[in-house]
Formats: sequence, structure tokens, C-alpha cells
Amino acid sequence: MHEVSMMQNTLDIAIAQAQQKGATKIESLTMNIGELSGVIPEALEFAFEVLIPGTIAENASLEIKTIPVVCHCQKCDRNFQPDNYIYECPECEEISTNIIKGRELELAHLVVSY
Repeated sequence: MHEVSMMQNTLDIAIAQAQQKGATKIESLTMNIGELSGVIPEALEFAFEVLIPGTIAENASLEIKTIPVVCHCQKCDRNFQPDNYIYECPECEEISTNIIKGRELELAHLVVSY
């Protein structure tokens, strides 16, 4: 389960940032997780609950925002959200290999208190 190491790294970054700013407590974290990131949100949430005791994030909440896949059709020069795993432009039916969203794995927002 690689979500545990991902969450540990995310918490390490969050705690370091909070402490660098003089915060004593992390209230909440928001993560953006792309549909193609390979991360299972439920496993990430479980890892968060296991890892926060004894840290300044002990009572923090975790919000996970799922980022859908967005492709760009070069033929139509437009972005679209595919209906399935075949990234076919709904306008011209051209298959796109240009994925512009959906691979994210990021700590997007951190709320702390002093």
C-alpha cells in the first residue's frame, strides 16, 4: 500500500511548513488527487488516520478533492472530459493522448493555528 508512504511524505511536508510559519496545530489539509494518479482515496484517508496521532495534525481533518481526467484534442483545439478510458474527442472522435489534468497528487491547502 503505497498510500501510507505518500501520506507520510505529505504530512512531513505539512508539518514542516506549519512549524516554519510558527504554527502549533494543523487544523485541516486538502489534497488534490487525480483520477489517473493511481492513488486510492480511501487508503489515503486510512493512512492519514493512522499517521496523525502524536503530531501537530492529531485532530486535523483531511479533505480529498478528486480531479477528473481532462484531455486536449489537437484537431479541434479544445479540452474535453472523456466518458471512459478511450480518450475520444466528443466533437471529432479523434483519439487524444494529450492528458492535461487527472494525474495530480498534491497538498493543495493547509489550515493551521498559532
